[in-house]
Amino acid sequence: MFKALVVEKDAESGKTSAAVREIGLEDLPEGEVTVAVKYSTLNYKDGLCIGPGGGLVRTYPHVPGIDFAGTVERSEDARYKPGDKVVLTGWRVGEAHWGGYAQKARVKADWLVPLPEGLDTRAAMAVGTAGFTAMLAVMALEDHGVSPAKGPVLVTGAAGGVGSVATAVLAHLGYEVAAVTGRPEQEDYLRGLGAARIVPRAELAETVKRPLESESWAGCVDAVGGAMLARVLGQISYGGSVAAVGLAGGAQLPATVIPFLLRGVNLLGIDSVMQPFDNRLRAWRRVARDLPMDKLDAMVVPATLEDLPQLGADILEGQVKGRVVVDMAG
Repeated sequence: MFKALVVEKDAESGKTSAAVREIGLEDLPEGEVTVAVKYSTLNYKDGLCIGPGGGLVRTYPHVPGIDFAGTVERSEDARYKPGDKVVLTGWRVGEAHWGGYAQKARVKADWLVPLPEGLDTRAAMAVGTAGFTAMLAVMALEDHGVSPAKGPVLVTGAAGGVGSVATAVLAHLGYEVAAVTGRPEQEDYLRGLGAARIVPRAELAETVKRPLESESWAGCVDAVGGAMLARVLGQISYGGSVAAVGLAGGAQLPATVIPFLLRGVNLLGIDSVMQPFDNRLRAWRRVARDLPMDKLDAMVVPATLEDLPQLGADILEGQVKGRVVVDMAG
């Protein structure tokens, strides 16, 4: 038997509740590889799956956790053998398939990635889906010609998980990073990650009638969407790019096509869930190379399985800073 955070749903009221329980290997879903989970982490989706479900969870009881890292215990796939260190993000694990909030997980071999040199399982979960997504965004900007010589890069939602890693990586690569946040008390934290400028969220929170403003940013990693993304598009320099990774500010985009037509701006959609294996491996190797480990440590908030019900509620309220790392042994 081993511990897991199990979410139940009351059939009559429709309300969910989450608690740590003991379960067995026979309870786990089908899959070719069984992993002893060492660490997991907390993302916005996890908050939804721990709490109201957000339409992501269809079947209860359920074990959330969209990320995990650990050691292979059993494998029916030749690519993995007992003792291998692996990391998993995406593939709707923790939503449609039981996830990483348990001391053991059983998944498809295709969903796993070997842990790259330079990262241990704890560091991999300090990165998690948020950091993995941030690296995909940085790579997309680079692939579309954004470089430190082109000018400053904006990061919206900079104190969150994606924004924190994006800020640290971009600063390490030599970019002048302008970090957008609505929490002025996070200025020291963001400057510690490498932000050269702090932009108050209020400066970008409202749309303007002008479709184009002064060319201020060579690129942007945007975790907010909505009105802020529309505003930022009008401030991107000629040929620059915005990597869209989130919708904390809303799913609607009240923008015009003018930035695309007159400045050749690129709006790049970043999906981390269904990324093919080769690009996953490329991104994780870049994380190991380009994310300073001291900056990563500064983002970490340690937690246990028992802490997750409260933390899940907190992240839905925007009250979580940096990266929560859940120790399965703690």
